[in-house]
Amino acid sequence: MQTIRGRLTAWYSTALACTLVAFAVVLFLARRSASYQDLDRRLQSEADLTAGILAESYRARGDLVEPDRSGKPVLISDVAALLEVVPDFLLITAHDGRTLFISADARALGFQRVEQLLRLLPPAVARRGEGTLRFAPSGQTIRWVVRPLPGLGPQFGGILAGADTKSAELGPEQLLSSMVLILPLGVLAAVILGSWIARRALEPVDRIITEVREITDGRSLHRRLAEPMVKDEVGRLAETLNQMMQRLERSFTALRRFTAEASHELKTPLTVLRAGVERAITTSGLPQDTLAVLEETLQEVNRMTELVDALLTLARADEGRAPLHREPVDLREIIEEAKETGELLAEQAGVRVSVETPPSPVVVSVDRSRIRQLLLNLLTNAVKYTPKGGTVRMALGQDDGQVTLAVADTGIGIAPGDLPHIFDRFWRADSARTRTGERPGAGLGLAICKWIAEAHGGTIEVQSRPGRGTTFMVTLPKPGT
Repeated sequence: MQTIRGRLTAWYSTALACTLVAFAVVLFLARRSASYQDLDRRLQSEADLTAGILAESYRARGDLVEPDRSGKPVLISDVAALLEVVPDFLLITAHDGRTLFISADARALGFQRVEQLLRLLPPAVARRGEGTLRFAPSGQTIRWVVRPLPGLGPQFGGILAGADTKSAELGPEQLLSSMVLILPLGVLAAVILGSWIARRALEPVDRIITEVREITDGRSLHRRLAEPMVKDEVGRLAETLNQMMQRLERSFTALRRFTAEASHELKTPLTVLRAGVERAITTSGLPQDTLAVLEETLQEVNRMTELVDALLTLARADEGRAPLHREPVDLREIIEEAKETGELLAEQAGVRVSVETPPSPVVVSVDRSRIRQLLLNLLTNAVKYTPKGGTVRMALGQDDGQVTLAVADTGIGIAPGDLPHIFDRFWRADSARTRTGERPGAGLGLAICKWIAEAHGGTIEVQSRPGRGTTFMVTLPKPGT
């Protein structure tokens, strides 16, 4: 199970199923034991009833034995007829072991089985006894009791009363069958009830998960979770998360403030430094080595200026102080402007730039300068990572109420492991991460592109294969969608 709700339901259902099974087994064994005890008491009662009938008849009539047609001693017919109404198996033997009476149910067992029962009656029964006899091979089981007959003269030995144990097992077996039928229904009810209980119990956790997922970045850390009135585990969890987000909000606010202030303070000295270097370069009569050092310094100053501008842009965006100046713009115009700049970069790198735009205007309410910055960032990256002789393509399209801006190249591509981090700040997918690398950069351009796209209510995605090139796809909503 992948969810706590599923595991709770499974545990609850399993526990209830085990409880039902244990209850059924205990109830079956208790009912079975009680049935056997009732059977034993019934047999004792039948034996005592038979002894009482014989005793009363003996006191009233004296001799109760007469010879049958073959001369064997048997009970007189009146007493035998009276004992026929006693249920189950009934056998009466004489003092010398001869059989005086066999009930109809006992005779129905057959000669061999009756003989096995008679072996349980010794010629002179001295005391009571009981036990169980199993007939082979049918497996029929007989529960029996033996009772002596003292005081009835030398003619009587003992009584055996027996009964088939099926009569005692019928009730427990019916109970077990009922439990087997009820068990699946009970498990099904447990699954439904357990799922409902788990859903109700975890509903506050689901709400917390939903609210936390909406806090996606540092700009939404001001939000807080609703804390329940009852301070149970869920309440303490919400309180702890709120405290954590409060600490994170303070840290993010301090970090953004520092970044914004540091970037702002660095702009003026960098501007002065660049102006001074540019003025020094225009001085006539400079040695060649000094001029090379000044040019390198100017490149670094320009790079630092770009880095500071990017940091200031992101810091203001994080603080919500980078508003968009939206106006209806034909995106084809922005692409043509970006193409002119891109062709200058591509000419130096030996890369060809192509543009595909629809014939009809594509008017969208956007911040013209920000969208142009987004395209230039993507175009600069595409040219930077495309080998000489490659191609960079920009395409504008619209589909299903959305506008798409695609920048594709035939460059070196991005490794699959780098794709999840491509929009992270200061992330460089290539190994040249230093300012002296083959492809210098700070790793902030794509982070700015992501902010611009999302600030316009759109998205930016990337698809890439190493050695096959990279495609960035920006999707913007059209007015009225």
